Amino acid sequence: MQRLWAPWRLQYVTDQEPRQEGCFFCNAFNEVGNEEENLLLYRGEKAFVMLNRFPYNGGHLMIAPAKHYGDFEGAVEDEILEIWKLVALSKAVIRKVMKAEGVNIGVNQGKCAGAGVLDHLHVHVVPRWEGDVNFMPVFADIKVMPQALIECHRKLYPAFQEMATLL
Repeated sequence: MQRLWAPWRLQYVTDQEPRQEGCFFCNAFNEVGNEEENLLLYRGEKAFVMLNRFPYNGGHLMIAPAKHYGDFEGAVEDEILEIWKLVALSKAVIRKVMKAEGVNIGVNQGKCAGAGVLDHLHVHVVPRWEGDVNFMPVFADIKVMPQALIECHRKLYPAFQEMATLL
C-alpha cells in the first residue's frame, strides 16, 4: 500500500484554518512584499492573480479586481479589461510552466452557483490534464494534490513577472 502525505491540508479538513481580519483578496493585493505567503503571483493596476489556497487542481488560480465588490455589475470597463487580460496571461503561464493540456475558466456568482466568496468578484482558472480525474474524488471525497502550494508559487511567480511584459 502507498501512503499519500499532505499534512498542510489538516487545518482545512478539520476546519481549523486560521481566520484573518477582512477580505483575503483585498489583504493579498494590499500587502506588498508578502507575495509568497499570500500566494499572490501578479499584481496589476486594477486586478491581480493569486493561487487558490484550497484548489480543485494544482495550479488553480484566481483573478480578482483590486477594488472590493462582489458582482460584475460593480466593475468598470478598465477593470474588466485587466481581469480578462490576466485570465489570458494565466492561461499562457500555466500552459507553459505546468504543461496544462486544457484550462477551465469560470465565475461563480451567488451561493447557489457555487460561490464560496460572495463579496469579492473573482475568476477561476484551473489547469487540466488528460486523466487528471481518478477514483479518489468520486469514492473517497479526496483530491490528491501532488505539489505543495509554496512550491507551485515558486515555479509560477517568475513566469508571471516575465510573461506579464507581453500584456
